[in-house]
Amino acid sequence: MQENYLHEILVTESGNDNIELEKLSTKKILQEINQEDKKIAYAVEKALASIEKLIEAIYHQLLKGGRLFYIGSGTSGRLGIVDAAELPPTFGVPSNQVIGIIAGGKAAMFQAIEFAEDNTEQGWKDLVTHNVCAQDFIIGISASGKTPYVFGALQEAKKQKIPTGCIVCNPSSPIAQIADYPIEVVVGPEIIRGSTRMKAGTAQKMVLNMISTTVMIKLGHVKGNDMIDMQLSNHKLIERGTQILVKKTGLNKQEARQLLLYWGSVRKALENYPVKK
Repeated sequence: MQENYLHEILVTESGNDNIELEKLSTKKILQEINQEDKKIAYAVEKALASIEKLIEAIYHQLLKGGRLFYIGSGTSGRLGIVDAAELPPTFGVPSNQVIGIIAGGKAAMFQAIEFAEDNTEQGWKDLVTHNVCAQDFIIGISASGKTPYVFGALQEAKKQKIPTGCIVCNPSSPIAQIADYPIEVVVGPEIIRGSTRMKAGTAQKMVLNMISTTVMIKLGHVKGNDMIDMQLSNHKLIERGTQILVKKTGLNKQEARQLLLYWGSVRKALENYPVKK
């Protein structure tokens, strides 16, 4: 990793030394946070071309039977796990098609694991437990762009000729320089210096939503703007599936619900309507 970068004052670690948040009213604190949050979407907009290239690369890997891995530490790692966990119920994909990995393991989802992010070798070791291979795609998520756990994983992936991307929030970072498809969303200083769970975390969440949603659309899991492969795992989703069938078939609600429950998915219900005898 570039040693000089380790000692630079990162954008995400900078801030306004003249502001005294503890002296502000609740209203003023909220206004300050809101003003900073308004900058996030514009920062993401500037990265759209890079996000597009990353998505196309992921899509082609998944078409070949590969998987998508998110790897990060702290907030960044948690965001990757959350995004991966939401895809099977939303799009009906296997739980091992998109996998989130966090420094410190599952326990780190619920509490900080001290120094887990500082291990340069552990990220790759964690990927190896999933038999990662050249068909797969790895996205490193790191607000600073220098997290050793993530950097080491992408560095070894590069040696193994596994395509990589990243989502970082500082310019010209070591992780962005080593990734094949870097995404830099520079949202600027945080309202609390270095608290990257705020603007940086929100930006990363927005980009992850864009990546996974667009890939799933391109893979055919959406018709119109409806998720036709969602799992019918609760009453809300059964109701949503019923309404989709009402809209697309002209059936009344009771008929649509019966059709949905008979076939077990919106896609199968649409493919077999009218019911084939």
